[in-house]
Parts: sequence; structure tokens; C-alpha cells
Amino acid sequence: MSEPVHVASVDLGATSGRVVVAEVGPDGARLEVVHRFANAPVRLPDGLHWDVVGLFREVVDGLRLAVRSTPGLAGVAVDSWAVDYALLRDGRMVSTPFHYRDSRTAAAVESVHATVAPAALYARNGLQHLPFNTVFQLVADGTHLEHADTMLMVPDLIGHWLSGHVGTELTNASTTGLLDVTTGTWDTDLAKTLGIAPDLLAPLVAPGTTLGGLLPHVAAELGGHDLTVTTVGSHDTASAVAGTVLGPDDAYVSCGTWGLAGLELERPVLDDAARQAGFTNEGGVDGRVRFLHNVMGLWLLSESVRTWEREDGRPVELASLLAAAAEVETPLLFDVDDPRFLPPGDVPARIRAYAAEHGLRPPTGRPETTRAILESLAEAFATTLRRAAELAGRRVRRIQIVGGGALNGLLCQLTADRSGLEVLAGPVEATALGNALVQGRTLGAVSGDLDALRALVGSTLDQQHYLPRPLGKVS
Repeated sequence: MSEPVHVASVDLGATSGRVVVAEVGPDGARLEVVHRFANAPVRLPDGLHWDVVGLFREVVDGLRLAVRSTPGLAGVAVDSWAVDYALLRDGRMVSTPFHYRDSRTAAAVESVHATVAPAALYARNGLQHLPFNTVFQLVADGTHLEHADTMLMVPDLIGHWLSGHVGTELTNASTTGLLDVTTGTWDTDLAKTLGIAPDLLAPLVAPGTTLGGLLPHVAAELGGHDLTVTTVGSHDTASAVAGTVLGPDDAYVSCGTWGLAGLELERPVLDDAARQAGFTNEGGVDGRVRFLHNVMGLWLLSESVRTWEREDGRPVELASLLAAAAEVETPLLFDVDDPRFLPPGDVPARIRAYAAEHGLRPPTGRPETTRAILESLAEAFATTLRRAAELAGRRVRRIQIVGGGALNGLLCQLTADRSGLEVLAGPVEATALGNALVQGRTLGAVSGDLDALRALVGSTLDQQHYLPRPLGKVS
């Protein structure tokens, strides 16, 4: 029997990050969060950017804590949100990565669709149309691309700074719009057609690839401790789904800033019905397909809370707010995917404007606004998963909610109510768990396919069960 291995899962979300130490072995996996940190965008004169240098500093600080708590720490791998990237030349970053919520891509979307029709684009990349997909961002960069010789997605950039390796991990590459959905290779013809130099696209690497040890100066930051840097499902949703024990009739919602609701499939669904319904086919661990729709997610609530905190000058007590929201009887239902909710700003005011435009009664206070958000998210999850099942020819009997949304009991119960299905909530740290499982396999502590990895932890998951209740009256 193999000995357990200790690894560090670096999980970078769109609003926060964490470094998690995991012990992975034949008896399962155990996690401990050793470092949490905020991930806030920075607005510069040319738009909204990510502070990736600050993130790397937090990653190294977290690894230092991980080594201190676990002297036998053997490996590290990075996952993050999708679509965003850095441009490099001769190994140096030439510009600060833009944030996907920056508005610069509007004209680029029109330009791309004038060159390649949406239906033809979907047939090639299988992606839900989102105005911030990497392909649109690169076209928006225009002549700035001439200053670069390499594009690296955010987790690949952090991996490059840790190990020196240059490559693009497949699950995140699948979110760019430039990966051929049927062959799993870069679509260099599409890149050329859109004026993107194919040489920018770094060599593809699969989850479970060993990149090497730490660069000497990074190891020195850790007191001379070296780590084996590997790849996992570097798109955080790919790792989250890998860390979710899905049964054959289960759907998932990976819920945080975004709510990624869908199914795990063996093959992509590329018909026009799937395109029209806004479904995406993204890469998963072990060649699985994540057939899902991006729902706006808890961004709506967190941005509302930020608005109220700015108004009050003090923190909002979330538990009390959710308790009050649970007592609201006639919540507004609104389209959470309306484009007005994408940029940062006053989400409660936008919800009121939506209601006015659609002849609906707007929420009159913070509990009503909160309930409207959660009820509308639950309805979006339920509707999305019903449609996913229809398109994929699958029957769904149960929904698993993982990520931060699993802690929101009201959202989980409302999802059960509106879907009419049992909901299992947890694990909260599914992304770090999936990351750690793949690392453990790469380092030889465990073996088997993705289902075998999930079986290691299936009996130890701490999950909450929610059964559907009759729906009340809604406006």
C-alpha cells in the first residue's frame, strides 16, 4: 500500500484565494486551510486589472506557512478562475492582466462574430457565448499582442513563476475559445483568422503533468524547501467537479462568485439547441466534459453587500440578513444573467431598475433584495439543470452544490424547492480537494481513474441534505 503524501493546493478564486494543505492516501484525503487572502481588482487608467504580483506574493506566503505546518510537504499545484491571461515576452510580463469584468471587449465581440459566425464558432470551440471569453479579450488587445511572444492563463502564470515551466493546462485552455473541442488541440487556423499569432499559444499540458521543482529563489523563500510542481484541473471548476462525488444521475452546481451548473459527460454536446440555450463544453480531469451554463452566482449578493457596506460605513451581518430573507414570502424573480449585473457596482439599484422595466414590484428593503437574489439564483440553477438534462439525454435525480454556496443554507433549500430534487451541499473546499486528489495520483500516493479518486473520499464527505418543499407564492 502506498504511503500518504502531503501536498499544497493553491486555489485562486475571483474574490479570494487560499492555500490548503492536504494529506492524500489510500484511506482518503484530509484538508487544512493554512492561508486565506483577498483577491481584489485594481482599476487603472486603461481599465480593470488583476493584481497578479500581489497574488503570487500571497501564494508564496501561504506555501511558507504550509511548509512550516507540514515539514514533509511534497508538492504544489495551482488552480484559478478561467479566461484571463498574462502576456509575456522573453519570460517577462509585458502588461498587467485585465479583469474579465472590464468592458473593453464589446467591440471585439462584434468583430469576431463578423469574421466567424456564432454558430460556426460554437461548432469549433463548444463554448457558451460570454463577452469576456479569452478569444474576445485577445482580439480586443489588438496591436498590443505584437509586444508579446507568449500568453499564459493565470494558473499557468503562477506555475511559471514557481517552476519556470511554460505551458497551458488543458482544462483552462478549453475556456479560451481557441481550443478545438473535438481534438483537444489549439485551433491555430481560427487564431490566424482572427489575427492572433498562433505562436502566442503555449504548449498544452494535461492535468497530472509534472512541471519540475521550484525555482531556486522560490525554494529559498521557503527556507530551502523544494516542492514538486504539477498540473491539476487548473480551471477551478474542473478541480471542483473532480472533488465532487457524482453519481450517475447527479448534476452539480459549483457555486461561488459564479454558479456553474451542469453535468459531467463523456462527449461534448454541440448541436444548435445547446448553443441557443447557452451551454458550454469545457474540459475536465481525465478527459471528461463539463457541460454547463455559467449563472451569475453569489457575485450578486456579495456586490449588494459591498454596496450596503459603503452606504453604512460598517460591515453587514450576513447571518442576520439571511435569517430575515428567509421570512420574505413574495420575492421578486428576475433574470440573474441579464448583462446589467456583470460589471461591479450598485446591484440593488440595478435589480430595482430591472423590476421597473418589466412591470414587477421591486424589493423594498435589504431582506427582500437578498431573498430576490437567492430565489432567482435557485430558479436559474433549477431551470439550467432541467435544460442540461434534456439536451444531454440524461435523467437528473439529485443536485450537488459545492463551493462557498454550500454554506448558504437558504440558497440550497430554495434550489431543492425550485428543482423538486434532493440537494446535497458540500464539500465547501471541493476545488482544493479535487486539486489535491490529482496531485496525490501524480505523486504516486493513490491510483486509478477519476471515479476511483472520488471513491477515496466519498464516505468521508460532510454533506448537508435538503429535501424539496412546496413552493410559496412568488411575484
